[in-house]
Amino acid sequence: MMVDRYRFAFFAVFLYLVRVFEASAGDADPLYRACVGQCEKTGCVGERCFPHCKFPSDGASVDGPWYLQEPLYLRWKQWDCQSDCRYYCMLDREKEREALGNRPVKYHGKWPFKRVYGIQEPASVALSALNLAMQFHGWLSFLILLNYKLPLKSKKTYYEYTTLWHIYGLLSMNSWFWSAVFHSRDVDLTEKLDYSSAVALIGFSLIIAILRSFNVRVEATRVMISAPLLAFVTTHILYLNLYNLDYGWNMIVCVAMGVAQLLIWAIWAGVTRHPSRWKLWTVVVGGGLAMLLEIYDFPPYSGFIDAHALWHATTIPLSYIWWSFIKDDAEFRTSNLLKKVK
Repeated sequence: MMVDRYRFAFFAVFLYLVRVFEASAGDADPLYRACVGQCEKTGCVGERCFPHCKFPSDGASVDGPWYLQEPLYLRWKQWDCQSDCRYYCMLDREKEREALGNRPVKYHGKWPFKRVYGIQEPASVALSALNLAMQFHGWLSFLILLNYKLPLKSKKTYYEYTTLWHIYGLLSMNSWFWSAVFHSRDVDLTEKLDYSSAVALIGFSLIIAILRSFNVRVEATRVMISAPLLAFVTTHILYLNLYNLDYGWNMIVCVAMGVAQLLIWAIWAGVTRHPSRWKLWTVVVGGGLAMLLEIYDFPPYSGFIDAHALWHATTIPLSYIWWSFIKDDAEFRTSNLLKKVK
């Protein structure tokens, strides 16, 4: 969906800025730093003590047999001693700041979120899951429309972009899945999977934008247009995963591809006589307005809902409208082709 492209392009900018300003006001606070240092030595923050502070970051027991090793679910989530020390010192420090009437500050580039069952950003996880469900609903209804409601030609659909939208649907669901996982726990693996799935979606979305807006139907021409972009996106993903996770370069790539397809769709919506072009405009304008939530960044309400989570919420109705446009396009193209056949 077009709003997904907004999401990933601007999310790349957001994460890049997070890395640039990694030393936030919160983790520069002497009281917070002293709390973390003391916790890493004693394994306790106030009256809360963490048994797994006996374990190093690799999860192996320092002074015990195998049955004293850190539980598997904690090792998978990577809530090690340092993570828990930072988290509970952050909570205590924020309570002190709130009592003094001070606003929340960021710690290590992130707002002070409260965990729920070990989930780092529960609201963003839940909304990512809802977006995943919306993408699945849109893709499934598109599949049913083409195969059971519209006429077929030798068991094949008349709509020329069927396969492309199926691939797009699968990539969208994949990226929202990894978005939920990433917001659940931000570690190196989940970050790379989220980045990779996002780049794959943005790149393929650019291909669809070009092919559909220019009405490219000849297979050879499609290959000539798609091959260079697919090669570039694949190389970029391999570079991020195997060589260097360069946030600045990834930001440039994502924003360039996102802006390019935005302009393509916007221009096409302005010149086409497509009966559902208003839906396209709704997604373009709505996605742009939703980006104001990313620009106006504010701390999480009650430790759960921040601007980024609300942005995830806006993409749910926009996803519905986008898939509605795709289905309308399938009906529109099929109707035109049937008129030519008759």
